[in-house]
Amino acid sequence: MITVKNTINASIAKVWDFWTLPEHIVNWNIPSSDWHNPYAENDLKVGGKFKYTMGTKDGSVVFDFEGTYTKVENHALLEYKLLDNRIGTVRFETDGNTVQIAETFEPEKENPKAMQEQFLKGVIANFKEYVERFNRNV
Repeated sequence: MITVKNTINASIAKVWDFWTLPEHIVNWNIPSSDWHNPYAENDLKVGGKFKYTMGTKDGSVVFDFEGTYTKVENHALLEYKLLDNRIGTVRFETDGNTVQIAETFEPEKENPKAMQEQFLKGVIANFKEYVERFNRNV
């Protein structure tokens, strides 16, 4: 399993909305500036499906990250199963006006584990920057 954590300086309501609403997901769900996420759908309920199309801007890599939610606890926990049956969780823990996000997932076998961990670190760091930038502008 791979786990990546980060602390976001924002309220749990804002962190939850930005993590789960497609109009925000397409703005932060990338590991670096040479990637983009042109499409996101998210049916946030047990049995609901999510699908995020991610890829490099030059088109050399494109894939869909998709699965089904197996557990949803508002403002606290998301558990999911991917199409290839790997599992993952995202935990949200509040401490005042900060939220620690911890995502754990089962790595796939095609790419090195270290590469998958770096990819997720980039995504979560980008999420933190996106939320905190928006938080400053409100």
